[in-house]
Amino acid sequence: MRSLRRGLLQWTLGALAFGSIVLVLVAYVFVLDEMNEVLDDNLREVASAVGRYHAEGQSFPTISQATQPRARAPDQSDLITRVWRRDGQPVTVPDSAFAFPFPTAAGARRTTLDGVEWRTCTVIEGDFVVLAAQRTAARQEMAVEAASKLLFPLLLLALMIAGLLVLALRRGLSPLHEATTQIAQRNALTLEPIDGAEMPRELQPLVGAFNGLMDRLAAAFAVQQQFVADAAHELRSPVTALRLQIGLLEHTHDAPARAAAFHDAREGIDRLQRMVEQLLALSRAEPGSDDNSLQPVDLDQLVRDTVSAHAAAASRRQIDLGAAAASKASVLADPHELQVLLNNLVRNALHYSPAGSKVDVATALVDGAPVLRVTDNGPGIPQAERARAFDRFFRGEGPHVREGDPAGSGLGLAIVKSIAERHGATVSLHEGPDRRGLEVRVQFAAAARASGH
Repeated sequence: MRSLRRGLLQWTLGALAFGSIVLVLVAYVFVLDEMNEVLDDNLREVASAVGRYHAEGQSFPTISQATQPRARAPDQSDLITRVWRRDGQPVTVPDSAFAFPFPTAAGARRTTLDGVEWRTCTVIEGDFVVLAAQRTAARQEMAVEAASKLLFPLLLLALMIAGLLVLALRRGLSPLHEATTQIAQRNALTLEPIDGAEMPRELQPLVGAFNGLMDRLAAAFAVQQQFVADAAHELRSPVTALRLQIGLLEHTHDAPARAAAFHDAREGIDRLQRMVEQLLALSRAEPGSDDNSLQPVDLDQLVRDTVSAHAAAASRRQIDLGAAAASKASVLADPHELQVLLNNLVRNALHYSPAGSKVDVATALVDGAPVLRVTDNGPGIPQAERARAFDRFFRGEGPHVREGDPAGSGLGLAIVKSIAERHGATVSLHEGPDRRGLEVRVQFAAAARASGH
């Protein structure tokens, strides 16, 4: 399991170690640069002093005690001088290990002799040319020694920072531990938000997101509890009716009376079955349920198939059920759910339309957006009740309500709205033709329209 504290410590200590190495390298470069300037001035002074002694005619032995380049601690033996006359004749015979060539110009420069790099400085004094030289490796060794002295203080500093960082992280992450404790105390019965007033600013977005989740869960649980209560209430009536009808069957011996009781019991079973099917359909259509794969659905074909499936029921009710499907509209949707949506709309229209009336199912394209319309000339829904018409188990009051019918469960439009929302569509209620009846309009978003149609 990943640890935020361990990760921060690792990254911080790694950054400190890398920074220490960089600091030592930078110190080495700067020390070597400063040392070159100082020692070049020293070489220039030595060469000038040797030149002045020779120009004044005094005997001054050249410094050449080191007989060959070798790896050892730097000391004065690493400093040698050579003297020539202006015509290039050596004043003294040098050791073979330090046979520097005659310099043609004054100044400081780098010179390689027998594979060893030297730092040289040439000075011209009167008739004499003097060269002072020092191994470059000696200077580098001194610079390394000076820079390496920073390692121990840097190590102590890194350890001190690590200790302070552990304390800072422990103290800084304590609000996160407090928030975790508060979250762990929440369950399905205690969904109140956690107190974020004293939380650090960095934790405020997390606390706000969690509190928003708690609010949504509380609202979802409240809706679920209301749904269960409503479903239990609505199921109680048909179950009670079935129990009474079964009791009548047990005590009725007259054939016509038993036939009537059987008929009533069958209608009660049909109503109960219809309600259970609609409850299942509504649970599947709830936002947040598992989404099925979307595919292009031809709305024209959907309308024609639905009208054909309900033609027999419409004929028994003496209702003219027609289809106007020539829009060539197609949407990306779950075909099964769209079929459930349209079935509910058509059943509602047939249920509330009187004999001899007309129900039309149509498709259209409005500003590039596919639209489904189901229109009837029944009693319609009063304007005051349209806002609640999509609530579960709401059947309203008035002539549009028909008690005792299997289709009157108050779930049809709730299912339609849930399916529409899952597909990004909107459902609206309008007056039918000649201000009679009802038109239910399902409008999909233009982005939901399937390509190629």
